[in-house]
Amino acid sequence: MQTGETGSTPDRPSPRAIASLQLTDQGRMFLESGKPDHAIRVYEQALNLDPANGQNYYYLSEAWLMKGNIEQASEFNRLAAIYLDCDAKWMVRVIQQRDRINRIKRR
Repeated sequence: MQTGETGSTPDRPSPRAIASLQLTDQGRMFLESGKPDHAIRVYEQALNLDPANGQNYYYLSEAWLMKGNIEQASEFNRLAAIYLDCDAKWMVRVIQQRDRINRIKRR
């Protein structure tokens, strides 16, 4: 049985959420290849599909760190913490990222 307009069931993500996760993986490949501008574009598309996917905010923060824009990195880290606060594994990563951002700010 489907619920809501998204066509998702309580156990299955919506098609938009699935598409967002696919973009998350694509963006991560761009980051691993040292292409933060490409990654940023992909993560922005992913967030348009599923704004509650906190992983995209985390990776956007990583991309902005690669570009040296600490203010943008800090803002996306803050958003990642909001959306990933119920996921202990991801919160460890978010906190470690925040610590890196703060160390860079103090330089």
